[in-house]
Amino acid sequence: MASNMNTDSGIFRRLPPPIDPAQKPPEIKERNIFTILVNKNDRLLVEGREGDISTLKDQAKEFLSNPSDDINLPEKRVEFISVLGDFPISKGVISLKNDRGTSYEMYIKVQNELTKAINELRDELSRERFGIAFTNLNDTTYINAIQKAVPVSISEAEPENIGGEQ
Repeated sequence: MASNMNTDSGIFRRLPPPIDPAQKPPEIKERNIFTILVNKNDRLLVEGREGDISTLKDQAKEFLSNPSDDINLPEKRVEFISVLGDFPISKGVISLKNDRGTSYEMYIKVQNELTKAINELRDELSRERFGIAFTNLNDTTYINAIQKAVPVSISEAEPENIGGEQ
C-alpha cells in the first residue's frame, strides 16, 4: 500500500520589483527599522534585547501601527488611497536576519508571527472601515486599499554566522 501527500506549502508574499543597480537605495531612519536576529541556537534578539517568540507578533504590530505616534517608533506618510481617503501609512520596515544554523522550525515560527501581525492589522482596519475582516473581503478595490494601507514591509538579509550567545 502506498500513499501520496501533496506537501507543497510555503510563505506566500509578493516580492518587490528588482532594484535598478544604477539607483541608490533610499536612506531609512533608525526609528523606522525593527530589527530581529535569530542565532544558531534559535534565540531571538529583538531591537537589541533578548526576545520571545510569544510576544513577537504584538511587538511587530505595535511597531508597524505606532498608534500613539511615538517619536521612537516609525514615521508615517499620508497617502490618498481609494475608498480610504488620506491615510497614514507606516514607513516601518521589519529587518529579519537569521544565522546559517537557525533551525527551519524557528525560521517558520518567526515568519508566522510576522505574518500574523500584518494580517491582524489588516483585519482590524478592514473591520473598522468596512465592517468585515480582511480575510473575508471579496471586493478587489477594498482588498487593494487595505494592502496599500498595511503593506508587507519585511526585509530579509542573507543568512550568516550571527553567533551563539545572546
